[in-house]
Amino acid sequence: MVLRRAFVHRLPAAAPDDVSALEAAIADGRIDPAGVVAILGKTEGNGCVNDFTRAFAVRALSDALAGHVGRPAAAAVSLVMSGGTEGGLSPHLLVLERRSAEETGDAPGPALAIGAAHTGDLPAEDLGRRGQVEMVAAGVRAAMADAGLDDPADVHFVQIKCPLLTADRVRAAEARGATTATRDTLKSMGLSRGASALGVAVALGEIDRDAVDDVAIGRDFSLWSGRASTSGGVELLGHEIVVLGTGRGWVGPLSVDHAVMADGIDVEPVRAALRRLGLAADGQLAAAERGRLVALLAKAEAGSTGRLRGLRHTMLDDSDISSTRHARAFVAGALAGLVGHAEIFVSGGAEHQGPDGGGPVAVIVDREGVMG
Repeated sequence: MVLRRAFVHRLPAAAPDDVSALEAAIADGRIDPAGVVAILGKTEGNGCVNDFTRAFAVRALSDALAGHVGRPAAAAVSLVMSGGTEGGLSPHLLVLERRSAEETGDAPGPALAIGAAHTGDLPAEDLGRRGQVEMVAAGVRAAMADAGLDDPADVHFVQIKCPLLTADRVRAAEARGATTATRDTLKSMGLSRGASALGVAVALGEIDRDAVDDVAIGRDFSLWSGRASTSGGVELLGHEIVVLGTGRGWVGPLSVDHAVMADGIDVEPVRAALRRLGLAADGQLAAAERGRLVALLAKAEAGSTGRLRGLRHTMLDDSDISSTRHARAFVAGALAGLVGHAEIFVSGGAEHQGPDGGGPVAVIVDREGVMG
């Protein structure tokens, strides 16, 4: 077995096209561009259908990587941009890199494992339907194989960028005699996120494949994954899938665990995950512990009941601002209060991702105390 080591670099971003921190890290040898598997980013647009900050960031990152490894290799990197940094959320990048352990001399794991896969283009008529579930499930299995993970129990988080419908895509489908799950482009984002999350659940054995049909997607929220995080975007037609887990074929100080928030202020499961990774997490993380927290990724959802622990909220009633934007800021505030900073990856829209109103969370910690 060839041992590998995972690296996670958290870099600030001054704008969606700001690659200066990435270029600096490459220049000083902290990042080997040939080893970059994926880049996850929080961009400062609205996170809705017309959020082109995601495509702007993807283009800037693709061009930057191509300057070091060439265009074909750069195209193989999964670039998952999540729009929306409402409230105090800080725009940033998470660069996921892996190298042969022969270069590092580390002892065998288990340690953080990273895998990635790209699917083909999704036909518009399959979006939000079982066809998308099946495509994503196959993609998740491919990403697991890329990470050398055979057991779904070793997978702690699956981050997916999925497509959405535009008026042109709907019209093209109808021109060839097909019908789409919706003609509402904003609603298509939720259906795509939900179908992608159910694909994760099927691949990881969280739900039975036969439990999912077209009617359940976006409606039956008793079906969910505790490890899926999906984000829709206009900038792609297929799916970019990143798997984070722990594997014995991996070495190094990084490890990952996950939790599921039952609602937007349910931080105790996250605190428990931090403790399992060796942090005391008594109250807000102390400065020393904060330095060991490499990344926090979470899903945020307003919840379909319009209630939070029995009290009314208005996130679903605001006609000016999408509820996903409210939820991102709200959950980010709760989690920032726990970890002591807001450079965290919070994605809105948690259809079939955790229970209704809650969402999955992943934490990556440096067990040796030096963020890589």
